[in-house]
Amino acid sequence: MDNPIIKFFSNLNLFKGGDTSSAVGIDIGSSAIKVVEIKKRKGKAMLETYGAISLGSYALTDAGRVTNLSIEKIVEALKEVFKQAGVTTTSSAFSIPVQSSLIFTISLPSQVKKGDVASIIPTEARKYIPLPITEVSLDYFILPQKELSFEEANNPDLTSILPEKTEVLVVAIQNDAISKYRSIVSQCELDAGFFEIEIFSSIRSNFEHELSLILLMDFGASGTKLSLVEFGMIKSHHTVNRGGADISASIAQSLGVSFSKAEEIKKEFGLFESPTEKNLADIIKTHIDYIFSETNNVLLGYEKKYDKTISKVIFTGGGSLLKGLKEVASDNFRAEIEIGVPFSKVGAPEFLEKVLETTGPEFAVALGLALRKLQ
Repeated sequence: MDNPIIKFFSNLNLFKGGDTSSAVGIDIGSSAIKVVEIKKRKGKAMLETYGAISLGSYALTDAGRVTNLSIEKIVEALKEVFKQAGVTTTSSAFSIPVQSSLIFTISLPSQVKKGDVASIIPTEARKYIPLPITEVSLDYFILPQKELSFEEANNPDLTSILPEKTEVLVVAIQNDAISKYRSIVSQCELDAGFFEIEIFSSIRSNFEHELSLILLMDFGASGTKLSLVEFGMIKSHHTVNRGGADISASIAQSLGVSFSKAEEIKKEFGLFESPTEKNLADIIKTHIDYIFSETNNVLLGYEKKYDKTISKVIFTGGGSLLKGLKEVASDNFRAEIEIGVPFSKVGAPEFLEKVLETTGPEFAVALGLALRKLQ
């Protein structure tokens, strides 16, 4: 049997080579689809258009709720957002949701030759994957441990041997998920160059040249994704099963309002006090406290294992726009807090600057995909 290893990884170096045509990144989330189309002009990525469509109506439920749509409904929604946003290119890239994948690190035996890694990974990965290995596609990346010395860098005999306890980042994606996305691509008559797990796209659009250990928190509708990133590469990943839809559902239940009304007042007031709903901030804070508590446990575990602490926290995803979140986070984390500005990676008309700054976190994944596609 062939090794089930497919390449999903890409480096984060943008724009190699000459100018190319437009590219569109497509982020099919649990509650909305986001698309971003960019074009390279004179070596710089320029924003062509972007748009989002809520999936609630396609599932006959409220906007903002988590959905599980059929391929046909997703295709219908994707075609509609393309039409509304005025997307003109078929050159596309899709994100794979983290729920359809596993990301973990394994330690290889000492003195393993680099050329043998590909044959070892499927066997080692079986210990971490609760599915038959034939039902997933694998990719791996050897995590850098230290800078090579001049002698090591120029001696093939030395670099052919991995250092002791070398850690390898492994990604496993369910084949069913890949088949689903291929079907969407076919039915929308798109030219999809690749599929990429959403976390890697988000890192590409949110990071500049940070080298120290950074925590990227992606606040989604169904959950909050935590990625510890060093030298631009994920070192550890976790998901907290609490997201924006859970917060809105609690508000609706506690205040006796509809889900759509709960979404509205959540966005209007957030963690700041509402003049009419005195308990609103407390309801929201209960969920935020839980997310931060789980995050602190992850950080503590990483610190104990590797003796490293984070220097910065970057917020991304639609939930990161919650009013007052940054202030509450500052009391929780002993690190700099920053809200990602993905659209700073592309050129755009000056009058859109403020709008793009406030909406950017929602489109981080879609933009990260388009940036890679335009390489």
